[in-house]
Amino acid sequence: MFDVDNLLRQAVELRASDIHLKAGQKPFMRQHSTLVELGDTEMTPEDVYAAIDTVLPDYMKEAYATQHEADFSHTVEGAGRFRVNAFKSQGLPALAFRHVKTKVPSFDDLNLPPALARIAGAQRGIVIISGATGSGKSTTLAAMLNYMNETERLRVITIEDPIEYLFPDKQCIISQREVGLDTLSFQAALKHILRQDPDVIVIGEMRDQVTFRTALAAAETGHLVLTTLHSSTAAVAVHRLLEFFPANEWDQVRLNIASNLLSVVCQRLLKGSQGGVVPAVEILINTPTVRKLLEKNRMEILPAAIETGVDDGMQTFNQSIYNLIKAGMISQEEGMTYATNPQALRMNLQGIFLDESRRILSTV
Repeated sequence: MFDVDNLLRQAVELRASDIHLKAGQKPFMRQHSTLVELGDTEMTPEDVYAAIDTVLPDYMKEAYATQHEADFSHTVEGAGRFRVNAFKSQGLPALAFRHVKTKVPSFDDLNLPPALARIAGAQRGIVIISGATGSGKSTTLAAMLNYMNETERLRVITIEDPIEYLFPDKQCIISQREVGLDTLSFQAALKHILRQDPDVIVIGEMRDQVTFRTALAAAETGHLVLTTLHSSTAAVAVHRLLEFFPANEWDQVRLNIASNLLSVVCQRLLKGSQGGVVPAVEILINTPTVRKLLEKNRMEILPAAIETGVDDGMQTFNQSIYNLIKAGMISQEEGMTYATNPQALRMNLQGIFLDESRRILSTV
């Protein structure tokens, strides 16, 4: 029978971040953001079903049988924990594994900006970690929780689907709840969470109106809320929140965001010059200028506010990538590929810096 755990051990030894199993295809893994083959033999449907039978928890089997997809975690001795998604493609079974490192990373481990420590030390508000799939959102969120756990005495409750990093109690008391195992759904867990005396609430993913309204209610009553969201830039993340609601509610929701948002951190993972990956990080902080732009519905000017807010801890992707190139951490070619504005980045690298953003802000 196909030994999926042995395959996962091999992948971890080869420093894979993700492993993909699909009927009719060889196993693949992602190394340093690149997909490469993991084995020479095509997998049969029986092989993949055997793998699913090995890793799928009993409490998820009915859900997978009826819904044809399931999220859960799996632990392999000698390899560690994996976040797993079982699904079907054209009627055939498939599996996607994400390796979750045992050691919870620090900001220094991940080369994250110092501003994230200040954000993690805040008392209230909503913090959104955003980016595309595979951009390291969960890892950055874990680093922020790790920082809190080492520096403050807080009651932290997480709702995750599934749990990835495991946090031992250090300074904090941390209760991690997994959807399907500890609670029926995000909605069910969020319904009662404010009665559990949290200081910090971690919502694994901002998914809909219910999760966002709960985040707002918690922030308004003095809690810090951390969550993740799929978006390409920090400014786009605000639009994504509005899209949870009908258009006739956008004005009120936008005012709620202006009052309760603390920060949006958006990431892109780039290939490092010395191997591995390096995060480029865009940071939006809800300064008085940003709040004013949100209240006046001038969100198209948010990038300019970020660019001119360096003293407040903000930075654009272009500024982050510029610093990474100058530090020799990524190549100029790699930076150009991921820059939001490659032309402006090229000018910056030639020593040309325009003050267009300040001119734009002066018109508000």
